[in-house]
Parts: sequence; C-alpha cells; structure tokens
Amino acid sequence: MHGTAKRLPTVSRSARALLFFGFAFAVMADPVSSVAYAIEAALRALDGHLSDLFPTMAIVIGVVVLVTINYWFLVRRFPQGGGDAEAAGRAFGTAWAFPVIGALIVDFCLTISISIAAASSAIIAYVPDLHDFRIPLALLLCALVAGLTWFGHAGRVLFATFTVSFIAACSVVLVKGFISPATTLPDSAVRITGEPLSPAIVAILFAFPVAMALATGIEAPLTSIAQLGQLDDEGKRKFGRGTLFLTVAIVAAITLLLTALSVKLNVGIPDETSTQIADIAKAAAGDGAIFAAFQLTSSILLLSAASSSYQAGPGLLKALARDSGGHGLGILPAPLGRTNHHHTPYWSVVVYLGISCVVITAAGAQEQELVLFYAVAVFASFMMGLLAMARFSWQERNYRLLVVNSIAVVAVFFTLVINLGRGYPLASFAALAIIAGGLYRAWVKAGRPEGVTEIEQALE
Repeated sequence: MHGTAKRLPTVSRSARALLFFGFAFAVMADPVSSVAYAIEAALRALDGHLSDLFPTMAIVIGVVVLVTINYWFLVRRFPQGGGDAEAAGRAFGTAWAFPVIGALIVDFCLTISISIAAASSAIIAYVPDLHDFRIPLALLLCALVAGLTWFGHAGRVLFATFTVSFIAACSVVLVKGFISPATTLPDSAVRITGEPLSPAIVAILFAFPVAMALATGIEAPLTSIAQLGQLDDEGKRKFGRGTLFLTVAIVAAITLLLTALSVKLNVGIPDETSTQIADIAKAAAGDGAIFAAFQLTSSILLLSAASSSYQAGPGLLKALARDSGGHGLGILPAPLGRTNHHHTPYWSVVVYLGISCVVITAAGAQEQELVLFYAVAVFASFMMGLLAMARFSWQERNYRLLVVNSIAVVAVFFTLVINLGRGYPLASFAALAIIAGGLYRAWVKAGRPEGVTEIEQALE
C-alpha cells in the first residue's frame, strides 16, 4: 500500500529522557519488588543454611541474564511489542499463542496475590501487632488497589518514583549494613530447619528454581514498548533494550548485595511476624527512621506491582472480549470489555479482584506459599518465547544465537521440572492449560479472528 507515512511528533531530548525515566523505572517495578520474597524463598528451600545462599542467588541471576539476552534479540524482531505470544504464534502457528496467553492471565493474578501478600508482610514486619489480622489486611489492600484502577492508569513517572524510592532506601540499608551494621546475629539465633543436601551443589540446584520468581516481569519491556506511540520502531528498540539492561543491572545488584549482607549479618529465616528482607534492614540499620523508610518504600513498591497487573490483566481480558466500540477479538463475554470513562474495564477488574482474594485467602496471605506457583506461571511463558527464538535462529542459520537460545531453553526447562516436581505447583500449570484450551476453543468457535498473536500489544 502506497501513501504518505504517518509522521511522529518530534520528541525533545529532555522530554525523551523524562519519558525513558518514567518508562524504565515503572516497568521494572515488578522484578525489583520480587527481591522482597525471592531471597527468602531460596533460603527456605535451603532449610536455612546461609552458607549456600549466595551461590544459589548467583545462579538465579545467571538464569535471569540468560533469559534477558534472548529478549534483547526479541525486541529487535518485534519492536511493536509482540512479546512471547507473537513469537510463539509466528514460529509455530497462531494456536501456540494461547498457552502464552493462558500463562499471562495466571501470572497477572499471581502477581496481584503475591505482591499484596508481600506488602502485608512488610507492614506487619513494621507493626507486628497486625499479625493476627494478616488476611483481612491483605484483602483490604487488594480491594483498595483494585478500586484505584477505576480512575484509570496512573502516570508512569509516579510508578517510576516508587521504584527509585525503594532503590534509594535499599542503597542506604546496604551502605549502613556493610560499613557499620546495627547488629550481627549470633549463630545460635539462625533458624536451621533441616540437614543440608550433600554435596552442596545438589542443594543449590534444587533450591535456585524456587527463587526464580525473581525473573517475573523481566519480559515487561518487550510488551510495554507497544505503548510508546510517540516513538518510531528504532526508538522503541532503544527504549526496550535500555530498560532490559537497566532492569537486570539493578535487580542483580540489589539481589546479590542483599544476599551478601544477609550472610555477613547472619540473617536467617524470619519468624512469622517478619520477613528476611525486613530482618536484613533492621540488622543493618536498627529499627529507626531508615528501617521505617525501607519498609514503607518496599510496601508501596509491592502495591505498585499489584496495580500494574490490575491494569495489564484486565486489559488482556478486554482485548480478548469486544468493547462498545467494536474493538477486541470477541472470544470472551462482552461485559469483560466494557469500560468506564477512564477506559477501565471494570468487570475484568472485578474478575481479577475476586480470584486474587480467593488465592490470597487460600495462601493465608503468605507470599512464601505462592512463590512456586508464581515461578511456574511465568516460566511457562518464557519457555514458549525461547522455543520460538530458537526456531527463528535455526531458520535464519544463526547458529551462535541458536546456542544461546538452546542454553536458555535448558535452564528454563530445568527450572520448570524442578518446581513442578514439588507437586502442588502443578495447579498453576493446570490452570494455564485449562485457560489456554478454553480460549482456543472460543477462538475457533468465533471463526478464528485475527489479532491473537498481537494481543500483548494491548497490555499497559
């Protein structure tokens, strides 16, 4: 088709810098907030043996880097924000986009649930008297965050500020902890819940998949660049790749430094009124203003991560339904596509609120009970994207990239197998399979409408 190409408005250097700040730090809220529970999850899988914690988290970061390298190349291929769904659909056929969509729906629900539970734990760690009200507190926060979506999408700069505030508070804790910590716990105070597996490498290999929840949200820059309408494809590639690099660098630094600090200060498995990350902050800085700021910023960041999924999840359901303007695939009931004057698909928000409240209640509002379910959901999506990348590399005879793709596939497959082997995370896998199968049948019944592979471009 010939004609004049649409000209994009010119973005000044200062406006572009502000846009990147808002985009990058808002998008990385999810993976950065995962630090609040991923390190503790690894320690619990190690039965409290701190000596194996740092190498375990180092492997976690290594896998995160490996997955990110693959997404680096996926951004180049899909600058419009296709994501794993478009990659899988283009590589293997449209039907293969549905397992990714199913995984995304489950992932968004679990992101809300685990983030709300972790935020509740952060609050309780600062006010232990609220421990007996853990579930009501979490349900209240869940409803509050859902209610705020009624007013539409918050500005990226606000979410970015929350992320930066946590990073700043975390930096102060780290400096204080390494230079002049408030306390170091005696060995007798550290909880050890079992004998370590032998040799140590076995314990580490079985523990690191549990902490792979840290990787959730790593793929967000790939899909979020679709919302950067003021940029051309090359600009979107630069923003996507820049955000990927910055996210991994920050998440890796915070994770490894907090892990090293927990080992240095001998901070082990927390009691029921605290979290490991809260205990690290308290051991490093005492229970004064620094600790208060750390707990405040971490809880707000976690609520921001939940809010982002309250936007993206219902947005996905809206795209799968059909709104009043006739947009959307039309394979889900029309009410899920209805929006208010703030463009919020309110019935879809209600669906996510209801499911999240059930999940939170079933887990006792304990984020550690949800970590494995979470890791399974997000890694199922990773697997499809990586397999698609491997196929592209094979077709293009790019054997060097194929090796990178294949190593990532093996790492993700190993993570999935170990986590699914624990038994109950199979529920997460079953849920995404049922959702994917149901959506596929609805799609076929609707006459196989186009747009399935581009569905992630509708996420915000």
